[in-house]
Amino acid sequence: MTDYGEIEKRAKTRKTALNTITYILLVFWAVIVLFPFYWMILTSVKSYSAYNSEYIPAFFTLSPTLQNYADAFTAVPLGRYFANTVIFTVVTTAIMLVVITLAAFAIARLDFRGKNIAFVIFLSLMMIPNELVIITNFVTVTNLDMRNTFPGLILPSVTSVFYIYLLKENFEQIPDSLYYAAKVDGTSDLKYLLRVMIPISKPTLITITILKVIECWNSYVWPRLITDDENYFLVSNGIQEIRENGFGRENIPAMMAAVVVISLPLIILFLIFRKKAMAGVSRGGTKG
Repeated sequence: MTDYGEIEKRAKTRKTALNTITYILLVFWAVIVLFPFYWMILTSVKSYSAYNSEYIPAFFTLSPTLQNYADAFTAVPLGRYFANTVIFTVVTTAIMLVVITLAAFAIARLDFRGKNIAFVIFLSLMMIPNELVIITNFVTVTNLDMRNTFPGLILPSVTSVFYIYLLKENFEQIPDSLYYAAKVDGTSDLKYLLRVMIPISKPTLITITILKVIECWNSYVWPRLITDDENYFLVSNGIQEIRENGFGRENIPAMMAAVVVISLPLIILFLIFRKKAMAGVSRGGTKG
């Protein structure tokens, strides 16, 4: 005779054991991922003398100090780097959202001759190495005399083939019946885009915005290449300037304090919009 109670008990035991192992692995992985952030913050609150006196790195400190954070804004123009980065990030992201939204709408909803061929050619641009694009952009910006200017920093980053593709896939999930009904009512394409497609695709647009903000905030190669005037340095380039001409190569605690200050806006941004970002990624990757 089958003992269903025993079978249920064994199944429950196996489930409990599996959940326990899963949580242990997740905790272990979380420690690995979060440890660099902990070490960065810990180092930033150690004094210069305490840090250099440690023969074996200590995993805690009994005398934390905030002097390194004060030095981050006084020894180098970190505030200016922040302001430059905010301007660059906000303007670049805003222009890019307009460009990719109009491009994705045209590909997803408008009918014109050669659309599919043009889209395939457009996607093939993703195969071009970034190094080649940087070289051509550098030559173009230099010839236009836009080095050490915000337009020179911003213009090469105002579009993205990947983001257009992601948004186009999202737009195509919206039923065609809504578009045809809007056209019957006399709604223009621009009104339909603004009142129907953009509100429905809001999670994906938020995701793209977050990804672009992170991309701009961490941008290093292009700003370093196109600017040699510290008045136009971004925070990513400012770190190198801090290391070379600010605190000195050995003052690691002060450098870590600057890195914490620079990283904080991105961490806050992700924590605020993490649910919408996940929803946008899952929605953008689902067809039908």
